[in-house]
Amino acid sequence: MSLARRLTEARPSVRWHLGRAVTTSLYRRSFAAIGAGSVVVAPRILRGVDRISLGARVAVYPGAWLQTEDGGSLRIGDGTYLGHDVHLHAADPLEIGAECVLADGVFVATTDHGRDGRHEIVHSGPVRIGDRVFIGQRAIVLGGISIGDGATVAAGAVVTRDVPAGAVVAGVPARALAGGE
Repeated sequence: MSLARRLTEARPSVRWHLGRAVTTSLYRRSFAAIGAGSVVVAPRILRGVDRISLGARVAVYPGAWLQTEDGGSLRIGDGTYLGHDVHLHAADPLEIGAECVLADGVFVATTDHGRDGRHEIVHSGPVRIGDRVFIGQRAIVLGGISIGDGATVAAGAVVTRDVPAGAVVAGVPARALAGGE
């Protein structure tokens, strides 16, 4: 079996250890900040890393797309988990609190595309996601949104307006299912 195939088909723990080594040796030197115990495993895209800060014990799983534009920043709090294929794109500040879970395929952006030039990236407003927030698989959070502490966003939801602390939202567009704190 070739070395490439062995690495590709490696058990998750092997990929995790490789990710830890790359995070320690390379990413820590290029990101704005990476806290102790954080690991970035096999990302798809990393752009504008000098404006990306990861707290301690942040886990970024394979396929992640982390990108900032000029004027944007991305801050991720301690103990947050970013599942496979999470896409975070910031032209305005994007802040994710501590102890959050963003399940596989979640998309959060402070960007949009221009109406005249579809390749143009435009600002859509900052996003703030509080502490202990759960965002379900393939959910979308649009720019200019605030999600309060302890909120839950159901899988596949499209968040187009603020979510109060402790609320549970679902649907397209996302609507409250249970009250906040």
